[in-house]
Amino acid sequence: MSVQVENLEKNMVKLTIEVAEDKVAEALKAAYNKQKNKISIPGFRKGKVPMAMVEKMYGPEIFYEDAANIMMQEAYPAAIDESGVDIVSQPTVDVVQLEKGKPFIFTAEVAKRPEVKLGKYNGVTVTKIDTSVSDEEVAEALERERNNNARTVTVTDRPVAEGDTAVIDYEGFVDGVAFEGGKGENHPLEIGSHSFIDTFEDQLVGKNTGDEVEVNVTFPKEYHAEDLAGKPAVFKVKINEIKTKELPELNDEFASDVSEFETLEEYKESVKKNLEETKENNAKRTKEDEAIKKIIEKSEMEIPDAMIESQVQNMIQEFAQRLAQQGLSFDQYMQFSGMTMDKMKEQVRPEALTRIQSSLVLEQIAKEENFEITEDDVNAEIEKMAKAYGMEADKLKEYVGDDEKESMKRDIAIEKAVQFIMDNVKERAKAKTKKEKEAEAAANAEA
Repeated sequence: MSVQVENLEKNMVKLTIEVAEDKVAEALKAAYNKQKNKISIPGFRKGKVPMAMVEKMYGPEIFYEDAANIMMQEAYPAAIDESGVDIVSQPTVDVVQLEKGKPFIFTAEVAKRPEVKLGKYNGVTVTKIDTSVSDEEVAEALERERNNNARTVTVTDRPVAEGDTAVIDYEGFVDGVAFEGGKGENHPLEIGSHSFIDTFEDQLVGKNTGDEVEVNVTFPKEYHAEDLAGKPAVFKVKINEIKTKELPELNDEFASDVSEFETLEEYKESVKKNLEETKENNAKRTKEDEAIKKIIEKSEMEIPDAMIESQVQNMIQEFAQRLAQQGLSFDQYMQFSGMTMDKMKEQVRPEALTRIQSSLVLEQIAKEENFEITEDDVNAEIEKMAKAYGMEADKLKEYVGDDEKESMKRDIAIEKAVQFIMDNVKERAKAKTKKEKEAEAAANAEA
């Protein structure tokens, strides 16, 4: 096998890969063996037709596609290793020559890792973030917990009010004709959740159990079902039941029920501490993002489109896996949301680019600062993973190969680069808005 490397524009590379004639013969034979049980010729049993007979009747081209795939699967990874190019995208492959008795030649266009010329990364200025927690925020958290522990009771002595859940039967009509998907029975609808279109929920307020109501709404112009988009509709609704939340009293008993604390005061202190930790973690991430964004803006790198496309595909696959964990297929999500693959790619592309730029600048900082990644660092990472998976670290090590270890080392280097940046940032107070300045001036005048 031989490999020629041609550098193209914008960090793209064209590899011309030639596979020896004897390997072509082997691949054609393997393709024949793969297909022979499907080939039927009068006078021969399936699987027993000689390869030469098949080629005579159908031409040797019948095996070319399978043979090409067999050779590329073996030759492409070897060509990448031989070329020494740091590949960061899936290849675009083109067959140049495939003919019995001749070498197999194909090309693969791929993106290579861009070079990064770093801007200033030591002493980046970031916005100082207030992580203090007010009494109002504690009160809001307690109220959320009360709602989480509320008891649902059936209401019989009053009509539907904001915040209630109305259990309804409904059927929707457009121009007097019922439409698909517009019917439901005993559906629990929280009034004020805005989970139904337009003013649907508002029109149930003040109605009583057993009432039959006509609800008039208009579908949004951007509605996912094109045959309904922008059209007025009438829903015939029957209110079967009204339910509401009964909140527990905020006292020591409530505190002991929802936490390990015996008194409300102790529980409040715990809530405040958790809010502070959450704010501090959020502030840390926000400042990291701000610092890295500023470094990217001052750095120079040319990102190939193929690299972005590969990242987009990875992010969509990650999203599909998360959906599957929730019991929803990717196709179902696309159908329910009215999303198309092109729209989704367009949506995730900016984030894909940001991820690539972040990784590149952080890897370059790690390289320039010459961070040392030790075996102890890798072992510590494995122990952390083992704990997350509920496994023994020694057992997990058996499954971690050299490629996985190299990936871990890159991740650890990136973490060290982030820590280096944040250890050296300079914080400045957020500039006050005109409104804030006027309020401050008014307060000073009163004082």
